[in-house]
Amino acid sequence: MRMPGGERPWRSPPGVCRAVERRRVPAVYMGPPWFLYNFFTIPLYNGGHLKSREDAQEMTRRRILVVDDDPKIVELVRLYLEKDGYRVLVAYDGLEALDLARQKQPDLILLDLLLPGMDGLDVCRIIQAESEIPIIMLTAKTTDEDKLRGLELGADDYVTKPFNPREVMARVRAVLRRTDKEAGRGSAAIRFADLLIDRVRHEVRLQGETVSLTPTEFRLLEVLAGEPGRAFTRLELLDRVFGYDFEGFERTVDVHVKNLRKKIEPDPKQPAYIKTVYGIGYKFGE
Repeated sequence: MRMPGGERPWRSPPGVCRAVERRRVPAVYMGPPWFLYNFFTIPLYNGGHLKSREDAQEMTRRRILVVDDDPKIVELVRLYLEKDGYRVLVAYDGLEALDLARQKQPDLILLDLLLPGMDGLDVCRIIQAESEIPIIMLTAKTTDEDKLRGLELGADDYVTKPFNPREVMARVRAVLRRTDKEAGRGSAAIRFADLLIDRVRHEVRLQGETVSLTPTEFRLLEVLAGEPGRAFTRLELLDRVFGYDFEGFERTVDVHVKNLRKKIEPDPKQPAYIKTVYGIGYKFGE
């Protein structure tokens, strides 16, 4: 038989089954459009970038910036953080840390104090002035004065080298847990004279002007102002502000009170809001 145009149809050579012959005939694709094929396993297109489900989950993980000039310490801390499910950013000098903090806005910073380029204390001061990112200091300095200096600049906690990585993880979780509670608190604002503490917006205003506080300072002020007239011991404030797993010393409270008074008191030497109860601790003015 001849095909139209005089061509002969293709025939299988002797001994080849007809199934093979049939496969030579082009099949008509009857499935869904190619762009819907295996929709739930191929990467998803979003904003010009391919994003898989893993990428989407990655975007929701907490970001921790680790800053240290010792690569071995950075890698050790990174290993433990990633094992706990955090996304890790790293910097090896102060200037790089400052750039990353501004660009990536991490949820927490682990910051060494002795850094090349810019000292860790200067990095801490600038970050606290520009944002409310909590900071845990990693320091080889062991004297109380060195630790207090970092806390005075707004650091939320500190870990002394050499450290146990599990202790670092515990402190990271404690600080993030504390900041989460502050962010989720939705009760009414507290007003006292010219001072307004807005728990919903996480803002403090003095005579209508916004006062920049670190997360720890805000929490301390909130605890004191929440029960005006009540005298809190330093240990009680440590527990309420830092949590029961905080292993710092009681003078930490004095440092944060000193910083708060500088920011909200008309005359820090004669405080009207945060008053000293001698032999006990502090109270918020009645």
